[in-house]
Amino acid sequence: MKYIGEKNRKYTFWFCTLNRLGQHWPPTDLCGKSSYVLQIPKGLRAAYRHILKTILLGQMLSLFICGTAVTSQYLAEQYQVNTPMLQSFINYFLLLLVYTTMLAFRTGGDSLLQILKQRWWKYLFLGLADVEANYTIVKAYQYTTLTSVQLLDCFGIPVLMALSWFILRARYRLIHFIAVAVCLLGVGTMVGADILAGRQDSEGSDVVIGDVLVLLGASLYAISNVSEEYIVKNLSRVEFLGMVGLFGTIISGLQLAIVEHRDIMRIQWNWKIALLFAVFALCMFGLYSFMPVVIKVTSATSVNLGILTADLYSLFFGLFLFYYKFSGLYILSFVIIMVGFILYCSTPTRTAEPTAVPQPRSTGLDNAGLKLEENDSQTPVVTVQFTRDESVVVSTD
Repeated sequence: MKYIGEKNRKYTFWFCTLNRLGQHWPPTDLCGKSSYVLQIPKGLRAAYRHILKTILLGQMLSLFICGTAVTSQYLAEQYQVNTPMLQSFINYFLLLLVYTTMLAFRTGGDSLLQILKQRWWKYLFLGLADVEANYTIVKAYQYTTLTSVQLLDCFGIPVLMALSWFILRARYRLIHFIAVAVCLLGVGTMVGADILAGRQDSEGSDVVIGDVLVLLGASLYAISNVSEEYIVKNLSRVEFLGMVGLFGTIISGLQLAIVEHRDIMRIQWNWKIALLFAVFALCMFGLYSFMPVVIKVTSATSVNLGILTADLYSLFFGLFLFYYKFSGLYILSFVIIMVGFILYCSTPTRTAEPTAVPQPRSTGLDNAGLKLEENDSQTPVVTVQFTRDESVVVSTD
């Protein structure tokens, strides 16, 4: 070992002790090591990369949702256009054009015909749940306040966790429940900031109806997201999007003709309104196309926690477009939600293995007798005969 001087012996001792523990420090003059960098285990680096990737992917989804919210609000406030079903229909029609067409050109077991023959009714219910989830949440704003929608919409997260437990066999740890509680605390902080900033709006015509619609929409979203995770991880992303596009177009088209045909006739079309519809459709199409990719990497619960920040992004845009009042609580709520999201992603959930029927360790007397009988029936019978000349004759049956 090389020493710089008597004065530095105690520091050198501790540096070299850290070096022996794998820290790769300090300089070569002290301990003869060539590396100065603190080495992080590969597993820990992979975990950091996974968490960072999950955060970035979740925030990209939040930006897509923010785009749909801002364009919808701009259409409603500036041009008095309230046509949520028409906007959803455009999105489903784009999914039909892209992904259902891809399925139509497939051959074999993954073709469109085979999928429809085997599980058309499942995708019918999935499309119905997805369409009505979008519609009920938007419809709820006519009856209740923004604050109620933001709070009650979080009801979908525990429903999603329960469905994942029973359907996807996901098993959570204590840190996951703590992380969800932290995220919901962040949502509560955001709602408090809305109240202080005067964004809670006046009460709707019937608060009870609005709250029921929000709870129904949150539950339908949970069903759709759990189904999406199962299909994406066990079948394919294209199949999910193609089937949702097909049945979503049919269901939303019928509902559009029934409930919104008068609202569509009253629209005074111009290039600005058309541009807002186009931006909404592209954001929604990007959200639907990109979400299966994120769910395959993470999970439906993780995605729903990550997109809780979408309302905050909408608020930041609203500061410039709709002249909202700013509050420091919005930044605090964003930090709290991100802390909870990182906590949830820090520990992966596990999947419970299907329980197998236990096999008996010992055959028992009865089973042993049966096995002997089976062996006797399969083994040829050997007969030994002795002749007078002391020769042995062996014959088999």
